Amino acid sequence: MPRTVRARRLTDEEGQALVRMVRRGRHDAVKVRRAMMILASASGNTNEAIAALVAADPDTVRDVIHAFNDHGLECLDPKWAGGRPRRITTTDEARIVEVARTRPRALGLPFTHWSLRKLSDYLCHPPAGVRPVIVRWQRLGELLHRHRISFQRTRTWKETTDPDADAKLARIEDVARRLPDRCFRLRPVRPTVHPPLPRDLLGRGLPP
Repeated sequence: MPRTVRARRLTDEEGQALVRMVRRGRHDAVKVRRAMMILASASGNTNEAIAALVAADPDTVRDVIHAFNDHGLECLDPKWAGGRPRRITTTDEARIVEVARTRPRALGLPFTHWSLRKLSDYLCHPPAGVRPVIVRWQRLGELLHRHRISFQRTRTWKETTDPDADAKLARIEDVARRLPDRCFRLRPVRPTVHPPLPRDLLGRGLPP
C-alpha cells in the first residue's frame, strides 16, 4: 500500500494565497486544482479522498504534495516540457532553405522550378554523400513561409522543335540588318472579311 503523503504546515502567507486562489477561481485551472490538493492535504484529508474531490489519480496528488513540500507555491505553476524534441534541427532547416533557393537545373534535376513534393523528395533522397533530411511536404510549407520563400512557375519563352530554327533566325537577322526599312511578317495572315468575298477580290487595292 502506498505511503500516505501530507503537505507540511502552511505559513500564514501560503494559507492566505491558497484560500484566495481557490475561492476566487480567477487563475488557471491547473493552479486552482493544485491549490485545492494542498489545502485539502494540509487539513488532514487522505490522498484518496483528495483524488476523489478533484477527480485525479492518487499518484498525481502525491506528486503535487511532494512538489509543494520541496518547492513551496512554485509547484502551482509546473514547468512542463514543450513536447518531444525537434526532428528537424537548425542545421537541417538551413539546408532546406539553401536547397529551396537553388534552381533545380543547377542541381542536375530535369525541371526548372520546385514544388513542395519535389523538394521533399529531393531532400529525402539527396545525391550520394549528402545526409538526407526527412521532412514531409506539408511541414515544408510552414518552414518556407517562415523564411518568406514561395515557389512560382518560371515564365520563359517556349522553345521551338523546328530543327531549322537557327537557320531561319539567322536569315531573318540578315534581312533585318541589310534592309532596315523593310517591313515583313513571319507568317501569312489571312484577313477576315464579313460578308465573305470571293478569293479573286481579296487583296485588291493593296500596294504591290
